[in-house]
Amino acid sequence: MLSDVEIAQSATLRPIVDVASELGIAPEYLEPYGRFKAKVSLALRGTQKDAPTGKYVVVTAITPTPLGEGKTLTTIGLSQALIRTGRSAFACIRQPSLGPVFGIKGGAAGGGYSQVLPMTDLNLHLTGDAHAVTAAHNLCAAFVDNSLYHASEVDLDPYAVTWRRVLDVSDRALRGSVIGLGGRFGGVPRETGWDITAASELMAALALSEDLADLRARIGRMVVGTSRSGRPVTTEDLRVAGAMTVLMKDAIMPNLLQTTEGGPVFVHAGPFGNIAHGNSSIVADRIALKLTDFVVTEAGFGADMGFEKFVNIKCRTSGMTPDCAVLVCTIRALKSHSGRYDVKPGRPLDPGLLTEDLDALVAGMPNLVKQIENVASFGVPVVVAVNRFPTDTDAEHALVREHALAAGAVDAVTHTMHADGGAGGVDLADAVARASSQPVQLRFTYLDDSPVEAKIESIARRIYGADGVEFTEDVERKIAEFTGMGFGSLPVCMAKTHLSLSHDARLKGRPRGWLLPVRDVRLSAGAGFLYALCGDIMTMPGLPSRPAGENMDIDADGTIVGLF
Repeated sequence: MLSDVEIAQSATLRPIVDVASELGIAPEYLEPYGRFKAKVSLALRGTQKDAPTGKYVVVTAITPTPLGEGKTLTTIGLSQALIRTGRSAFACIRQPSLGPVFGIKGGAAGGGYSQVLPMTDLNLHLTGDAHAVTAAHNLCAAFVDNSLYHASEVDLDPYAVTWRRVLDVSDRALRGSVIGLGGRFGGVPRETGWDITAASELMAALALSEDLADLRARIGRMVVGTSRSGRPVTTEDLRVAGAMTVLMKDAIMPNLLQTTEGGPVFVHAGPFGNIAHGNSSIVADRIALKLTDFVVTEAGFGADMGFEKFVNIKCRTSGMTPDCAVLVCTIRALKSHSGRYDVKPGRPLDPGLLTEDLDALVAGMPNLVKQIENVASFGVPVVVAVNRFPTDTDAEHALVREHALAAGAVDAVTHTMHADGGAGGVDLADAVARASSQPVQLRFTYLDDSPVEAKIESIARRIYGADGVEFTEDVERKIAEFTGMGFGSLPVCMAKTHLSLSHDARLKGRPRGWLLPVRDVRLSAGAGFLYALCGDIMTMPGLPSRPAGENMDIDADGTIVGLF
């Protein structure tokens, strides 16, 4: 079989204006970026008020291995399969961060014959939204230090500044830094640090905003630190919120691309799934839901991560309710959750993962069961999608189906959409359509007015399976401060490893008898949540010993080689 990049480069793309026209998007609502991608104006929503609303399907997963289990592939392939079965469908996904693309992972465009095209554009800059976030965020940082330098009337405390800088590159050397050096005119020396752009509060706010006015209001509420008297200082106080929004004016429009089979895809916003809320934008979902019968969107990482935040943060904000969840798993991932095998990027898979081992599969099955329970706890019907690899056996897939149905899944379906595109997911499409017709009573994990500690503990106990939570004295102090400032009613965004239900990536399967350590709590007032950092989680990743970027180059004709 051809590689992903070979499949992408050999595909015949449709002009994006044709994709838009087929959806009923008039030319005046389209802003093309070349022939094969375009932004869609939010003014289109004014024409959609009387249009019926499609079914809302969210793709999530078991706890993945470092290699990923094909969640984006399933999202794109399912949209293609729905179209093949006579339904109209739209896929909505996040934009990848350049940091992991050049560092440790392959593309975020799906795989095989279930990809987003043009694949290289998707993974490299696209229409520049991430750069707009970076520029707007760092403009605010410059205003912060300018306020300190000129001792402005906001009286910002230099020891209480919480606004860091961002960059869309994995660079561990920037995690902690000292700025303001260079003498009298170099600014006020102080310690700070850098996060990756996907962890910026601006990126989270972009994904959660309803329109440009809402984005402007959210930016204005962002807190950069406190004054010497302890008062929260916002971007509005610094008089930079308007300029930040100016830099974001085009980023609020979703990007229209296409699948390998010519179906529509929105790629919009890219908040990290293990640091931020890990979901694509509300505006893309809203527009797509008025254009097709089904919208298939994707939540980052496992159901304990992206899907929990999809419901408790994104759905809480938008008021929208998913009709069905698709839980992706693979045989190799379930075997790895037995604890008998270790999967590491760049290293050959253990031969035991590539041969039939029903005992290891059964030993790893509790992770699948727990993630089915997690989805069901929100009142959403779940279909398990088993992404089939050539080394899998029929007996292994039959065993997964048996356990999935016993755990409460509406259905469990094997697909081959990597090799066969939409044709390999027809059974899955039919199962999703049936599940989407069931009634849904959406439930949140916690109430808005619950104390912050109780919200964190509810997630830890009910979703992760922890016995409790360990709060440091500093975390308890910060929670009290944020509550006193009036932010106690905000939802909580949990930042932890995606490789385990726990905070410890070494704990596979369904860990029992453990406590969740919360080592920090930070405020994202504009995005609209508090986020808790659990265990050893970094907001600025580092590069591996052999970064993926070592293999990348471009020839004289402009063809990119070695990307994936």
